[in-house]
Amino acid sequence: MTRPWRLKELTPVETAQRLAHRPAMIVPVGSTEPHGPSLPFGCDTLIVERLADDLSARFGILRAPTIDYGVASGRGPGPGGAALRRKTLHRVMNELVQAWETSGVREFVVLTAEANEAHQEALAAIVVQSARLVTVDVFAMAFGDLLTTTEARPHAGELDTSLMLHLAPELVRPGAGGLPPDASAEKGARLYDYILEQVARHCLAPEETCAEPSA
Repeated sequence: MTRPWRLKELTPVETAQRLAHRPAMIVPVGSTEPHGPSLPFGCDTLIVERLADDLSARFGILRAPTIDYGVASGRGPGPGGAALRRKTLHRVMNELVQAWETSGVREFVVLTAEANEAHQEALAAIVVQSARLVTVDVFAMAFGDLLTTTEARPHAGELDTSLMLHLAPELVRPGAGGLPPDASAEKGARLYDYILEQVARHCLAPEETCAEPSA
């Protein structure tokens, strides 16, 4: 049966079997911050969680529990929001990756959707002993004509709104300030499939060398 291999749901025996199948792990790192009046705080987290689940199921490899908090993007956390400092996220990720590598993981794919420079720096500075590690900012891919607008990664813009309309339309509030005119569930489906295939081809396909998809 094809399903995500979520670490928190597995026994030690099942985890060892997955590592014997392939010593790899997908690590989704999200953020909990405002995304305008129409999208939920966890928009970026929900996107990378779904991506991690689908990739885990396809390749039969472990999927780590989600890191729900990242470094804030400068807009303030808002009511109920929270963020980590760069050095905090960096330390958390290093300690987790070190423990997983000690337990037998030899490939890491870290997925995130947060453009904040300090957030990216924290993930880029993860230290491994001998494992292969790549960090993929899924929103930094070159989407070409899949997107209508050219504005650089706006929160609650065409990209993340379309993805949410596809993945979790029940969490999108179209009456609260309106939605970007170019966003749609159909566009979100095309964008999601593109992101999924890019990460699968460049980072997880056994015949490929793991390298970050071109921005």
